[in-house]
Amino acid sequence: MKRRQKWIGLVLALALGLAVVLTGCGEKKTVTIGSKDFGENIVLGEMFAQLIEAKTDITVERKLNMGGTFVCFEAIQNGDIDMYPEYTGTGLTAQLKMDVISDPDEAYQAVSDEFHEQFSIKWLKPFGFNNTYTLAVTDAVYREYGVETFSDLAKVSENLVFGAEHEFFDRQDGYDGLVETYGLKFKGEPLKMQVALKYQAIGNGDMDVTDAFATDGPIQQYNLHVLKDDKGFFPPYYAAPIIREDTLEKYPEVEDVLNTLAGLIDDATMTELNYKIDVEGQEVADVATEFLKSKGLID
Repeated sequence: MKRRQKWIGLVLALALGLAVVLTGCGEKKTVTIGSKDFGENIVLGEMFAQLIEAKTDITVERKLNMGGTFVCFEAIQNGDIDMYPEYTGTGLTAQLKMDVISDPDEAYQAVSDEFHEQFSIKWLKPFGFNNTYTLAVTDAVYREYGVETFSDLAKVSENLVFGAEHEFFDRQDGYDGLVETYGLKFKGEPLKMQVALKYQAIGNGDMDVTDAFATDGPIQQYNLHVLKDDKGFFPPYYAAPIIREDTLEKYPEVEDVLNTLAGLIDDATMTELNYKIDVEGQEVADVATEFLKSKGLID
């Protein structure tokens, strides 16, 4: 009887061990990459995906073009995505609700420390470009008023219509703080719209002034003039991958893979990539592949 019980116990132990092994073998190594809803952020997310697919055995799920900052940040906090491209100025003011830090290195260190402490999210190394917020005016406004700075704009703002994407009106580093700092008093109520419609609206003459990112491709397409933030209202917006720390614990190799992008994309390069996507209409995946191959990061 005892011998039979030992035999049954041995069989059960072997079966259990085999089940554990098979379960482990069946676990799929997967990460989910998100992005915001504009070309620059989407192409950066696509670069993440192509690099991870080329350099690791991890399967990538893409959730690109998700929405604005708050959509993506909620998704990474909830674990719906593992990573997405973010900007230091956005992390500082929109997510941490901190005061503006003008020094780029200090701003990066601040968001790195606070995201680790508060959210268990890690900032990887920046790509190299500063996609800071700015204001852009039409060529007609520039020629009529000769505005060069935000302060110049304030003097004639009552004659001009302002419009921007919805998120700009919800951010600490957005509309309310901007008009208060510079004393801007635009004509009528500001126009609010989806980010994809913003440049069409200013191109159609529906508005005279809009917010812009310094590396936006349509600035050139619509012959807009970028003004100088002479009071330093907007913080630096250096872009970098942010990733859940528990994801890095599972797949530590991802950090080195994504950090191969560090310092490779300056302002001019990012503007060129944006132009290819937003103006020429090239496919995001093709633009990402071409860039990564040009840098020798993928075959």
